[in-house]
Amino acid sequence: MPEEKKVAVLPLIALGIVMGLFLKLFVIDVLQVSGSSMEDTIHDESVIAVNRLAYGISLPFSSSLIVQWKKPECGDIVIYLYNNKIVVKRCVAAEGDALDYSVDSGYSLLTGGNKITLTFQQYEQMKNSHYVPEGYILAVGDNYSKSIDSRTYGFVPAKNILGKVIWK
Repeated sequence: MPEEKKVAVLPLIALGIVMGLFLKLFVIDVLQVSGSSMEDTIHDESVIAVNRLAYGISLPFSSSLIVQWKKPECGDIVIYLYNNKIVVKRCVAAEGDALDYSVDSGYSLLTGGNKITLTFQQYEQMKNSHYVPEGYILAVGDNYSKSIDSRTYGFVPAKNILGKVIWK
């Protein structure tokens, strides 16, 4: 290959790498799930696609949005950082949603027609929250018994949500 054609290929390769990185950081991300907290919806080692623009533009390598144009809704499966790891959970209650508790047959939380199992410790931690605070969501794994989620560490700031799962 002549020397002049070799030089022309390098900028195209560099441009492709930069565009791919931009798409992964800001638009669409493909991740492999590790853990069973979202089973039966998403299985361990499944590959998911995430729309990073679903709620706004996130700051790369951080857990906050630069600009937010939409808030998560009940039923959305979202990703966010917790303990420096990306986690996948379902939004079961959004800001302003009512939270009702029951101790009739074990500890549980009722919200939006969902009955969510709680341990005694989770119940004690949450029982005084009767609404999801403004700017937050309640995020819970579909596999309640295997999930560490909002029932344990509290409400998730909506500004920390990095994207919405669009394919599983």
